[in-house]
Amino acid sequence: MRTPERKIMTLEQAVAWHRTLRDNHQRLAVTNGCFDLLHRGHAEYLARAREHADALLVAVNSDASVKALKGPSRPVVNEADRAYLLASLEAVDAVVVFATAKPIDIFCQVRPEIYVKGGDYTIDTIDREERTLLLSLGCEVRIIPLIPGVSTTNTISRVRGQD
Repeated sequence: MRTPERKIMTLEQAVAWHRTLRDNHQRLAVTNGCFDLLHRGHAEYLARAREHADALLVAVNSDASVKALKGPSRPVVNEADRAYLLASLEAVDAVVVFATAKPIDIFCQVRPEIYVKGGDYTIDTIDREERTLLLSLGCEVRIIPLIPGVSTTNTISRVRGQD
């Protein structure tokens, strides 16, 4: 088993790694998200995502992009720690941190065979630019059912006594 540190890659490393997978006739699934306060819902989602391919790459939002998406109090956990925790999961084969609002560069350069999103999305509600790009690359889009009642927002609310 590779150590978590070896699973955390630059975009260039991920591209080269995927090339090796393709050379060995293996398919890559990619998913993306903030993954702030890693919880059971994340772990189950990633395990299910991994079942769709031979390897799973997780593109994780940088601290700045999480703050832009979720507000000034987020992320709760910094990007280096989130990447390490994700890379520690057996289902995750590689992690790349991205600093933009959308992981477009990762999709363009890595060119995954499969894109996986959680059940809070449908094919129609996935970001239009991302969906158009992925489909133009010949990428299959798979939606995985959510684990009911488990989310980072719910966890933060419980900790703050707001539920």
